[in-house]
Amino acid sequence: MVVINGIPNCDTMKKARKWLDAQGVEYRFHDFKKQGLEREVLLEWVKKVGWETLLNRRGMMWRKLSDEAKANIDEASAIEIMLETPTIIKRPVVDVDGVLHIGFSDAGYVKIFT
Repeated sequence: MVVINGIPNCDTMKKARKWLDAQGVEYRFHDFKKQGLEREVLLEWVKKVGWETLLNRRGMMWRKLSDEAKANIDEASAIEIMLETPTIIKRPVVDVDGVLHIGFSDAGYVKIFT
């Protein structure tokens, strides 16, 4: 089972979903902005790929954080920030039978899905 996690209006999400659709890959979309993100799920993601990989330090939500929050970021604070503001998570988070893939690239998806 393939689950793609993110938000629908994100350009990277749109590219990823378009790629999956074009390749005929069946997937379930989980909008973690509207449907939420459970702590247990996020903790499992952190265990699998690390909080540094999940935290999008290049996006608008990161820029909106206070300088103090950015300077003192660690695993515990990053988890709380990602739970409070899931749009700060790098997208998409694609779960392919329990294996996580973060972000999108054509070449990366070719390797994953072919």
